[in-house]
Amino acid sequence: MLEVIGAGYSRTGTLSLKHALEILGIGRCYHFTELLKRRHAKRWLAVLDGAPPVWDEVFAGYSATVDWPAVSYYRELADYYPDARVILTIRDPDQWHASLQDALLPLRRVLPSWIPWTSRIGRLTDLTIWNGTFKGRAENRDFAIACLQRHSQEVCAEIDEKRLLVYDVKEGWEPLCNFLGRPIPDIPFPRTNSRRSLRAAVWAIRVIKWLIISTPMLIAVALLNRIMQ
Repeated sequence: MLEVIGAGYSRTGTLSLKHALEILGIGRCYHFTELLKRRHAKRWLAVLDGAPPVWDEVFAGYSATVDWPAVSYYRELADYYPDARVILTIRDPDQWHASLQDALLPLRRVLPSWIPWTSRIGRLTDLTIWNGTFKGRAENRDFAIACLQRHSQEVCAEIDEKRLLVYDVKEGWEPLCNFLGRPIPDIPFPRTNSRRSLRAAVWAIRVIKWLIISTPMLIAVALLNRIMQ
């Protein structure tokens, strides 16, 4: 059963919040990284294609959720789990869009379409983020920021203020712990550098794609040289 529902878009500190919630003892927190680890793309694609979601099965073993794709269903989740708290992570809009451009968009562009698993991830993120949330215009700064701000306004309008925390992870432990009624840990608030990890993933995928494409050609050249000797 979910105790915390994240309503903030990716690149607003959702991975830091995931780690913070787990440090506070809320329980395991579902994030897009968990979807990748557990290969849940098929499960979410079924929901996006219209299958009735069974939320207790989707989040089995988790006590919180942040980030996409669950963010797209924050209203439904807030209704289904009426005792859960909702956290809307926010960030400076210009910094957020720069991070979106620098980290998430390049990753989407390099995902191989000929590998079934990465093809499903690509379709999932297209339906949820790129063509769903941003209507194919994520690179347009003004449009994307308008989507972000409209989303924040909708969350504040639709979720009772008593169960909602509007939160910038730069604020650290105090507002989060006060909201959740947890003691402040004696360790620093987790600061993740997921942009660096995403850049590394983009680089790795490019290398793998180059190897897949070039290896047969290199073998053919080597064999030809052997024959011509």
